[in-house]
Formats: sequence, structure tokens, C-alpha cells
Amino acid sequence: MKFSCIKCGNELTAQIFSYINVGQNPELKQEVISGNLFIKECPHCGNRQLIKYPLVYVDSQLSLLLCLSESPTIHIEETAGFTCRLVSDAGSLIEKIKIFDSGLDDIAIEMCKFVTLQELGKQVDLKFFKTEGSEGDMIFTYPEKGQMQMLSVGLNVYEDCRKILLRNPSISENAKGLVKIDRDWLSTFLA
Repeated sequence: MKFSCIKCGNELTAQIFSYINVGQNPELKQEVISGNLFIKECPHCGNRQLIKYPLVYVDSQLSLLLCLSESPTIHIEETAGFTCRLVSDAGSLIEKIKIFDSGLDDIAIEMCKFVTLQELGKQVDLKFFKTEGSEGDMIFTYPEKGQMQMLSVGLNVYEDCRKILLRNPSISENAKGLVKIDRDWLSTFLA
């Protein structure tokens, strides 16, 4: 892929991946999670910048297919037994991988974010980071005043959200196929 350095303007070429199957290329999973797959350094001035491009990420062990695309018109046939998700940026792709690697449901995580934001009384962009501790508390991050903040949320909040989903199966039914599960998607069910 050709791109221009945003600092010095030199035209550069970078190797990109349009399809990653982590079963076939397990070393690429860490490159995705760290964000290094999307960061390119200019050999002329040393500037590091985020390169945006479409990517299909498949983890057969988790039955997970993620499609990174800014285009909402992309269409992928539903893959039997796979959870398929559309994301529009590298940060959301990384978050989805972390959610599913933790054995959690991304719809319940979006509900947890909604509940947590109501409790915080802030409008910030929460991202799932990890689970930790013997209780499996969820750690979320969000930017504030130029710094990344960490917020611990008890697993009981997640369990309560899972129970809500079980009582309202139509929510999960609407998550079949290639769907962008985010705050906007969830808000259609909370109105």
C-alpha cells in the first residue's frame, strides 16, 4: 500500500494484510493486538503513523470473524457457527479480540459500558482492556485530559447484563450476520 508521511510528505510503501487467519499465522495475532500491524514508521523522518486499511481477521478456535472496514456496505456471507462483527477502526478491532479472548460476550460488554457510563455521569469512550483478579473484574480504559484512565468494573455487572440478554433474546437475534455491535447499535434496543 502506498501512503504519504503526514510529517515530511514522502511517499512510502507498506506491507499490509487484507486477511489474517490466526490459526495459519498465529504470530500476527500479537501484531494486531499491540496495534503494531497498523503503525508504520517513515524511514526519512522517523514519524510513526496509523495506517487505515480494510482487514478480515479470523480466529477459528473462537469461531470469530472480524471485518475492519470504514464502509458500512461491506457484505460477508454468514459463516456457519461463527460470530461475525464489523468494526470501523483498529482500536475497535483490538477491543473485540480482547473481549472474545476473555470468553465474554460483546453485546453484554456494550451493556456494561452503558451502565458504567450512567454511573460515571461522563460521556467518554470506554474500551474493554482485560479481566483481572480472582473475581475476574473487568478493566476498561478511556481517554481523559490527554491521559488514559483505567476503570475496574465488577464481573457482577457483566452477569446482570447477560441475564438481561437471556430475558430479551430478540437483542441477540439481531446480532446475527456481519453486524457492528457498538453503543449506537445497542441504543436501538434501549430507547
